Amino acid sequence: MHEAIRKYILSYTNEAISDEEYQIIQDAFVPKKIRKRQYLLQEGDVCKHLAFIVHGAMRQYSVDDKGIEHIIHFGIENWWIGDRESFIMLTPSKYNVDAVEDSDVLLLTHEKMQLLSDKIPAFTRTFSVLDQRNFIASQKRIHASISLTAEERYADLAERNPSLLQRFPQNMVASYLGISPETLSRIRKKALSR
Repeated sequence: MHEAIRKYILSYTNEAISDEEYQIIQDAFVPKKIRKRQYLLQEGDVCKHLAFIVHGAMRQYSVDDKGIEHIIHFGIENWWIGDRESFIMLTPSKYNVDAVEDSDVLLLTHEKMQLLSDKIPAFTRTFSVLDQRNFIASQKRIHASISLTAEERYADLAERNPSLLQRFPQNMVASYLGISPETLSRIRKKALSR
């Protein structure tokens, strides 16, 4: 399972990792199986781990006063999931993170993340690129939510991450897009009829 993180770092930096560095990386991550519907993080708890998803599908979401879920992030293979604000600031999380499919993850604590940042330059560069890409993706998501129609948001998601449409139930995709499941159903029917 740890080999996945080595390939991931290589894909971001194009740098080989020595066996000694790989051993430090292996020792820093703790493998964990998370069953479908099992929580990695619950609202109100401090996020003690970021999770690198080796296999499976997960989601990060909040629940409003009316009991409605608002999904802010999906995670699939080779993606990270966790509440970065809670993880870094050690504050209670506003989010839940749970598994939508049985998932295998590698958990990383804040302390171990610092250790890897100090000792493995390729790891530091990987997270730098990841942070840049996440910032860009967040900007695009904010822009889409305030500027695009529901149809355009769906088309954008279908173009950028089509696998999410197959991996997650329609009601979750609707929540992520900020639309009702009925609206998503109409959009999908219209798209299929073209």
